[in-house]
Amino acid sequence: MTKLGIIVASTRPGRVGASIGKWVEEQAVEHSGFDTVELLDLAEVGLPFLDEPNPPRLGNYVHQHTRDWSAKITGIDALVFVMPEYNHGYSAPLKNAIDFLHNEWAYKAVGLVSYGGIAAGTRAAQMIKQVVTTLRMTPTVESVTIPMVPNFVKDGRFAPDDIITASAKAMLDELVRVDGALRLLREGA
Repeated sequence: MTKLGIIVASTRPGRVGASIGKWVEEQAVEHSGFDTVELLDLAEVGLPFLDEPNPPRLGNYVHQHTRDWSAKITGIDALVFVMPEYNHGYSAPLKNAIDFLHNEWAYKAVGLVSYGGIAAGTRAAQMIKQVVTTLRMTPTVESVTIPMVPNFVKDGRFAPDDIITASAKAMLDELVRVDGALRLLREGA
């Protein structure tokens, strides 16, 4: 069984990412392929812009917020990034959160939930794959893409259609399978 971390990447006031993250958390708990599901909202984590003097690969962190973030990610087996698309890319807070660490990301499966306008955040999802694979993470092919996201928000709550819900189940199924394969690599690292 797996501990899943869901990272909400938008920190913008009035964002819809928090409601989508909550929905993903509910789907993951219902899925039952995970021992623990934890929602990590970058607006609450509150990492400053990268302020560590040493390269993250060394793991020689001087700030408590980095040590806390390191411990949180180390304790997670698989991840889901809930991310908006800004200017054809993913959000700066997500890049910052990733760049704080290095070894902690290795050999973890990552599912992508992207949202935006007509493109549904797909350009951001493509862009982040270059970064996560460099860190030895494995993105699942199955993902969730949410086009015209305001159409799915009712009274501040994310209300997806059946296609989006089926996409989430497929992504979570694949996260469990990929995590099983990567677990041996994590244990040997």
